[in-house]
Amino acid sequence: MSELSAANHPAILALVSYLEHDVLPAIVLDTDYNILAANAAYRRQFATQDRAPLGEKCHRVSHHYAVPCDQAGEHCPLRKAWDSKVPERVLHIHHTPRGPEHVDVELRPILDEQGRVVAFVERLTSITLASAQPQQQGLVGQSPAFKSALASLRRAAPAQIPVLLQGESGTGKELFARALHLGSPRANGPLVVVDCTGLTESLFESELFGYEKGAFTGATQRKVGLAEAAHGGTLFLDEIGEVPLAMQVKLLRLIETGSFRPVGSLRTVHSDFRLVSATHKPLKAMVAQSAFREDLYYRISGFPIRLPALRERVEDLPLLVESLLQRIAGNGAPRISHDALERLNLHPFPGNIRELRNMLERAWLFADDGLIRSEHLVEDTEADSPAKHQSRELHELRALAQALDSFQGSRRELAKQLGMSERTLYRRLKDLEA
Repeated sequence: MSELSAANHPAILALVSYLEHDVLPAIVLDTDYNILAANAAYRRQFATQDRAPLGEKCHRVSHHYAVPCDQAGEHCPLRKAWDSKVPERVLHIHHTPRGPEHVDVELRPILDEQGRVVAFVERLTSITLASAQPQQQGLVGQSPAFKSALASLRRAAPAQIPVLLQGESGTGKELFARALHLGSPRANGPLVVVDCTGLTESLFESELFGYEKGAFTGATQRKVGLAEAAHGGTLFLDEIGEVPLAMQVKLLRLIETGSFRPVGSLRTVHSDFRLVSATHKPLKAMVAQSAFREDLYYRISGFPIRLPALRERVEDLPLLVESLLQRIAGNGAPRISHDALERLNLHPFPGNIRELRNMLERAWLFADDGLIRSEHLVEDTEADSPAKHQSRELHELRALAQALDSFQGSRRELAKQLGMSERTLYRRLKDLEA
């Protein structure tokens, strides 16, 4: 590690020597945000030309801010650790020699004999599950709403706890499920996706559990079910709110015991999988209406993650547009004009990222000179027609009224159960009173 530019305290020097061999990038900070030392891993990954930025402010190096993060609209782990005197973690976007990157920052305060904070150790973990730059696959985003969802994903991924992804249609639930799988110890196992929409009770059972040869007309050979195929990996139940009520008890048993019987079989099959579920429906309200089993709800929602709608992360539009155009057209991706981007900024996107991709795919077909202009963007008027929008609003308000009548907790707790912010809940409650 480089020599300290301040505070030659023997204990700090011993700490510096120890951190030099840490596999994670680490820096030592004083109480005035100055970088005192940086280990070899930090110099390799974050420093320019392997030169540690000693004596510089951490917020200037990591974020190019002239003031500490908490004065620039960010959460500052140093300030939190100073106040709490315990380790603090936060997800930040750091400037690196490779461009902006998502980084999990852990700040540990160093206390003297009197319990006073004299320094900090900051350890950095680069997050590869999402990108802060355009890329041709995976999750991308920089907005506060996206970072909040990513921070939750980062904490949940290494665990076995069942995750429930809640968000509107088109918000990227399958991409989040894939990131959860890739960030888990089961990443080398299979990710098996079960689309629960439009399946009858019998079809859902045969798809999930499989069947034996001769179990029913047309069963000419044995079929391995998706639950068995997920052994050693992740089972992703997409749109779980669509599972027929009669099948929910069998699904509950599968989740609780990991065992099931294929259709037409007497043998019991065991499958070891991590469960991830997703829905755009208000499951808690459905429980109150007896449309979804309460015991199943609590079994699948060990760690709920709310995915923001596109209108809540408009700051990400340029990044999403560039990434989607790369995915659509590859190396021949067109550019987009300023006017076209401005038009997209004004669009409400009821279909979220899926709708954005559809608009860009259509626009690409008209961009003969490689530039998408405003006139090339054809909006899906049917998707956001007044009648359809009014019907959806009425359905959501009825579900909210049901949830409000049956819920015993605070408004903050209700907002959390419904997978929305407190501000959105209060706005919806005003709509109910209107």
